[in-house]
Amino acid sequence: MNEQNQPARVRVFIALAPPDHAKEELARELRPAYDTHPHMRWNRIEDWHITLAFLGELPATTVPFLRPPLADLAAAHQPLSLALRGSGHFDDRVLWSGIDGDLDGLHTLAADVRTAVRNCGVAFEGRPLRPHLTLARARRGDRTSAAEIAAGITGFTGHRWPAERLHLVGSNIARSRGPIHYRDIESWALGNAN
Repeated sequence: MNEQNQPARVRVFIALAPPDHAKEELARELRPAYDTHPHMRWNRIEDWHITLAFLGELPATTVPFLRPPLADLAAAHQPLSLALRGSGHFDDRVLWSGIDGDLDGLHTLAADVRTAVRNCGVAFEGRPLRPHLTLARARRGDRTSAAEIAAGITGFTGHRWPAERLHLVGSNIARSRGPIHYRDIESWALGNAN
């Protein structure tokens, strides 16, 4: 894509991504809910991620300045042992899976990511980290709450996996009601991970 076709602005976040086998394990648990709740806006499994810092909409020209400090930060942190566990909901509309494992390490990594981003001069809303994976959203006015689905998978505990890469992710800026599409801008191995 040439520079003329590059978007002027991009929505950006920094995240960890579970490996395919961990996502598939949770997807198997969710399969009955997919069938019984087709009205939910289910996130694509390939887009599942654990957001460490949501930067929002940025000028595309800002993104290159984030790469060196994030690469250095990733090299300085060891992989984390994590697992998907349980579920819950935000405001009866957003269904999520929880995260288990090295939560202290996860909070440290997120704090370091946020510091690195601020040191690049990027201002963003610093919400407290609530480690989770967003699975689906109820449509506006839908009477079925995400709580009903969450109750069905609260006992889910996935196998542990190493989080080995830090991802700088971009998404299209939704000007319409269409789906949001995520793409890795770049990713870096944590510590000695390959």
